[in-house]
Amino acid sequence: MRYTVPVMAGVPNTTLTSPKGRGAGTNPTNRFERVSIEMEVPGPDRVPTELLRDSSRSIIAKNDSPDVGFAASINPYRGCEHGCIYCYARPSHEYLGFSAGLDFESRILIKEDAPELLRKELSSPKWVPQVIALSGNTDCYQPAERKLEITRRCLAVFAELRHPVAVITKNELVTRDIDYLQELAAHQAAAVAISITTLDGELARRMEPRASHPRDRLKAIERLAAAGIPTSVMVAPVVPAITDHEIPKILEAAAAAGAQSAGYVMLRLPGAVAGLFESWLEEHFPDRKDKVLNRVREMRGGKIYDSTFGSRMRGEGIFAEQIRATFETFQRRYGLDQPRPELSTAAFRRPGEQLSLFG
Repeated sequence: MRYTVPVMAGVPNTTLTSPKGRGAGTNPTNRFERVSIEMEVPGPDRVPTELLRDSSRSIIAKNDSPDVGFAASINPYRGCEHGCIYCYARPSHEYLGFSAGLDFESRILIKEDAPELLRKELSSPKWVPQVIALSGNTDCYQPAERKLEITRRCLAVFAELRHPVAVITKNELVTRDIDYLQELAAHQAAAVAISITTLDGELARRMEPRASHPRDRLKAIERLAAAGIPTSVMVAPVVPAITDHEIPKILEAAAAAGAQSAGYVMLRLPGAVAGLFESWLEEHFPDRKDKVLNRVREMRGGKIYDSTFGSRMRGEGIFAEQIRATFETFQRRYGLDQPRPELSTAAFRRPGEQLSLFG
């Protein structure tokens, strides 16, 4: 029996209102823990962020999911301070002995050695060059990155080795690294996707409390595109009865900013995310709570979540079909239906290989 208690000191499981700057208002019990403590004292107005060292000895993660779009990824951070209430990655924090709630957005594990590990793995003769996603789970440009620069140092490795990388983020901080991304793009080895859930700044503040304001994400698209870096917009996630009506406007704004292509993902509520999201709806949209959850179930075969490959990203049924049709119509209207650029491994070079030209 393990006695790790997934509850932050002073932060109760029973909090209903989200602390300032946080998406979740609770720390639900970790599904892997057999013992937990439910605290009854009131929670603080603010929950501080705690950065913890991650001592992982490898950095490249592999997946065989047919609907993700990449087979390799790196995640410089575990947990995400953006605090998006809908984040599908929240349950991954439970594998670390933490909660998917406030712990996920306030106890952040940092991989300080990520650039060195990345260089070592890419330099191995066993490594077969392929597109690597940055990141595949949590955002590589979350607030801690501004000071720690782990992602930037990883991009320096990609640029040095001319290895293809695809970045996805909802933080305008990505524009800080235009120098490396532009260098890679010259070898057809970089692309960036900016995630925009809503254009409503107030809704974004409540739903994605520490992510960049939507207007700043649009500015990021504009700056990246102007620098010649292939840039797309991800309308993700589409939240039924809350943000689905914004699809046309998001695509229009992204196209005007210079995005070249677009994609979307339906809201996913795996594990503890379902309960956290329901509590968030009760706090912010009590009048629409039942409608939202019923729509989710209608698109998931009557369940709150369905992990079936092929449908988990888009859903199924009449409402899912309506959203697909709306997206594709405006995707075409605004010229965002172009195929995403194929990134190339042709320029990849392991350290020392370029010297072989001289015998």
